[in-house]
Amino acid sequence: MNSLPPSASEETTTRFLVHGMHCAGCVGRVEAALRDVPGIVDVGVNLATHEARVKHAPLNEAQSHFQSAVESLGFQFEPLASSSAVNAQRSSLVLSHEWLEFAALLPLAVAVFVISMSHSHFAGRDWWLLALTTPVVVWGGRGFFHAALTAARHGSADMNTLVAIGTGTAFGVSVIATVTPLEWWQGHPPIYFEPAAMITIFVLLGRQLEDRAKRKTSSAIDALLDLQPQTARVMRDGVETELSVDAVQINDVIRVRPGERIPVDGVVVDGQSSIDEATMTGESVPVPKSVGDRVIGATMNLSGSLLFRAERVGEATLLRQIVDLVRDAQTSKAPIARLADRVSAVFVPILLLIAAATFGSWLLVATWREGLLATIAVLVIACPCALGLATPTAIMVAVGRAAERHLLVRSGAALEALAEVQTIVLDKTGTITLGKPTVIEVLTVTGGDSRELLELAAAVERQSEHPLARAIVDAANKTHVASDFHSVPGCGAAGTIDGQSVVVGTVEFLRQQGCDALVLDGLVESVASRSSATRVFVAVGQQPLGVILLADRSKPDARTAVKSLQQLGLSVVMLSGDRREVAESIAAEVGIDRVYAEVLPHQKAAVIQQLQSENAPRIVRVAMVGDGVNDAPSLAVADVGIALSSGTDIAIQAADITLVGGELTKLVEAIQLARRTMKTIRQNLFFALIYNVIGIPLAAGVFSHWLGVLLPPMFAAAAMSASSISVVTNSLRLKSVRIAEHSLGV
Repeated sequence: MNSLPPSASEETTTRFLVHGMHCAGCVGRVEAALRDVPGIVDVGVNLATHEARVKHAPLNEAQSHFQSAVESLGFQFEPLASSSAVNAQRSSLVLSHEWLEFAALLPLAVAVFVISMSHSHFAGRDWWLLALTTPVVVWGGRGFFHAALTAARHGSADMNTLVAIGTGTAFGVSVIATVTPLEWWQGHPPIYFEPAAMITIFVLLGRQLEDRAKRKTSSAIDALLDLQPQTARVMRDGVETELSVDAVQINDVIRVRPGERIPVDGVVVDGQSSIDEATMTGESVPVPKSVGDRVIGATMNLSGSLLFRAERVGEATLLRQIVDLVRDAQTSKAPIARLADRVSAVFVPILLLIAAATFGSWLLVATWREGLLATIAVLVIACPCALGLATPTAIMVAVGRAAERHLLVRSGAALEALAEVQTIVLDKTGTITLGKPTVIEVLTVTGGDSRELLELAAAVERQSEHPLARAIVDAANKTHVASDFHSVPGCGAAGTIDGQSVVVGTVEFLRQQGCDALVLDGLVESVASRSSATRVFVAVGQQPLGVILLADRSKPDARTAVKSLQQLGLSVVMLSGDRREVAESIAAEVGIDRVYAEVLPHQKAAVIQQLQSENAPRIVRVAMVGDGVNDAPSLAVADVGIALSSGTDIAIQAADITLVGGELTKLVEAIQLARRTMKTIRQNLFFALIYNVIGIPLAAGVFSHWLGVLLPPMFAAAAMSASSISVVTNSLRLKSVRIAEHSLGV
């Protein structure tokens, strides 16, 4: 019995490779064995990559526990190297070895086929066929037989069982017929070397092509890891030394020259440059960096030379965290995968019964020879490989494609839930808006110079850290210098410029400074209708000059994104803790009709629950989009929680999906990708199931009366391999998903 689940802070994740899996049944057996290890919290095994992800409590020698569980089933355990280059090299070597073995066996199988089809009966023909077939079946098919025997010892069966029974029966009967006297068979010995050899060679070929296709589904992770340089120039004891990036330690000072990628995350300690961060954040414009600015590993240094201090290295870097998120998502299962799991669990035993019934039926209506061929064809054609690949390959490609588009998906379940969402709830501040105030207008008393007013206010505010002060300074040029600065928190600030007192702040603050009340009243009246804007009044001496209006602007892509979401048939809702007039003003600006305003953070979750149940008894699927901090409760309650990230805090986002860079149009891409992924999975499941619905009766000979011929077993093997390849190929189409122009509102 497993121990009690550990707390989240105590959990750790171990990843490794499991070789020898070929169908959903194999995956199920591995997952079940791993779950029996004490302290296991969650297990995910991916048939497409052969990667296992185990979340567990701290265990002594955890890898040895998992290795024992895997190898007890007859599969091979291999630790997962952190370097993509190492994994790619191992995979390439294995693939090259298998192709060489296949290339050596192929001529033998072709020779068996040619001799069998020629119908020539030269002396020693059957012995020649036996000699040519034996290496193909015994050596080439050794993996099938070993896996089938291992499964049988554990009281289970999988696709290897089907192939082993089919080829073993054909080969065994043929061997017996060859070594026994000819008269025993009345001149017609049952020689089936050709189907035994061709089934083996077709299944091996199918696996090679399938593995090549599956390797493409993991190309996104390889591309991400390849962004990180393999070496770093580290300054130690005043000497620049080139070290492996894995040898870099926290607080090491690293030099990066123009045109080089930054090896790890850190803070600039010397130099200035521009960094291309598009690979990590999607930011299209190079970002200027100087002393004190943070740099992200795997981004490109464009111009100057930089020295920076390493803050996060190894598995702690942003790049490795993203890779881990993508890997976790690729090994996770969408709820729709449960259908394939349930079918696969009973498929092989049922198929063995169908094969037995096929043989028995042919004994009643024809000869045992025809029954044997039909039974072999049934066993081979119905291998559940395609069913096992239908979901994981699509999830893998979709998650990888999402990562390339700076969309981080935490699980296959999140993709499935997003595809079913009907209502999108958008937080206002930092999601729809930029999250910081900006100057939108400057009003002056009659005859005043608005630019001069802004410059005077900025000269005073330059010494303040208030967000409104920063916005005013950013909007002005540095043409004045203020002295004698002093401020009153929550009210305003004052200073001296060219011998004159300049006062900046609320209307009440200016009144307290003795400013002309009549002019102030006129300014207040002139901006009374601007209730959604924040007002900062400015005066020189006791004479008011005007008022600066500030507001949190909507993001440039917000209106386009909202329109696109509505075109996708989604209901878009704004949820904000801001004043109603402010929220409604922003909502009208971006095209949102339904607004919940003045909602406190702890009340937002209740609004989400209200939206989910407003069409009761029918449940409405709701996605919440927020900044991932004060929106955490509502993100957790929503069917899908979506966080916007600057690109430097991805690992701490408590959401199902993270939009790196904070662009709302990425939300449209995520929804379209999720819908396309679910469509692809359903297509894959349909192809896999309909293939068996048609293939099994065809192989059993149900239609032989009308067709006039039985389906040859070798054609059944070719069809079985083709079905798996077609499922993987269909999933690979997700790599080329494009966003339609009309969906972006252009």
